[in-house]
Amino acid sequence: MFFESYKSILYSDTQIPDIFITEYVPLLNSDSVKVYLYCLFLSKRGKKASIEEFSKNLGLDTARAKECIIQLEEHGLLRWTEKSLVLHDLKEKEIRKMYRLKTTSTPEESVLNFDKNKKRNQIIYTINNTFFQGIMSPSWYTDIDTWFDRYKFDEDVMLSLFQYCFDQKGLIKPYIEKVAESWKSRNIRNSFDLDNYSIEYNKFKEVRRKIVSKLKLRRNLTEYEEEYVSKWVMDYGYDFEIIDIALKKTTSKTNPNFNYLNSIITDWHKNGLKTKESIVEYDNKKRKHFARKSDRPAHNVPQKDNYRQRKYDGKYLDDLYENA
Repeated sequence: MFFESYKSILYSDTQIPDIFITEYVPLLNSDSVKVYLYCLFLSKRGKKASIEEFSKNLGLDTARAKECIIQLEEHGLLRWTEKSLVLHDLKEKEIRKMYRLKTTSTPEESVLNFDKNKKRNQIIYTINNTFFQGIMSPSWYTDIDTWFDRYKFDEDVMLSLFQYCFDQKGLIKPYIEKVAESWKSRNIRNSFDLDNYSIEYNKFKEVRRKIVSKLKLRRNLTEYEEEYVSKWVMDYGYDFEIIDIALKKTTSKTNPNFNYLNSIITDWHKNGLKTKESIVEYDNKKRKHFARKSDRPAHNVPQKDNYRQRKYDGKYLDDLYENA
């Protein structure tokens, strides 16, 4: 016997896991969220739909609907085959990520791990209450623990990492990892390292502001342009007084760009120039050297009468006449 129940759409609901809201909504564009909700709705009712029907029902172009499904698949929300879309169980997925096999350890290791985990748990508790209102998704716990091991940050640095990202672009995992990688490349491990970096970073921001002002740019620097400025300030140790010398050289260029500026400043760095005076002296020497080369007389070979004329005697001409 088969029992079939019917419930009007007016009274039915489509449940959305909280994991989706906390974990995936920040990573997805609005159209992808729309497509996922529609997938949940169709899967609950066991309905079929083609890409064309997706696009028509959701008001999207067919290509855009495909892009959204691809993004959902990249984030592990579903699996797209030729004949079907399979939605993954997000709760089960998170539980699998959190599960770890227990291993034995020595008493000394246990004490060390206990102290380390105690500090970590305290800072994770602070992060949860400060930035997530006490409702941080479970996967954040394992991610933060992984970041501790990967980047070797002290607890204060991890808290500062979240504060910085929260103040800048928000708490999105790819962005947090990007900032963490940058800090790791700067050998930041403890609060002392972070303080020194903060001083350099503030110097970088001031130099960046002056460059935008001097070049009269009506926009912010691109990510790649900022990388150049960061290298000049943090790696080469140049202040704006020195960088301004390079900026002045752009007045003679029709389309100056940061590649041109970088070639000038990198040349100074490779030659060990640290002060404004040494750079001015270096540039003057280069200018005089090129001036001497341009003043040298050119040894042009005339194109007319620049070969030896042949000489023919009477016998040669007589023989030539007779042969003809």
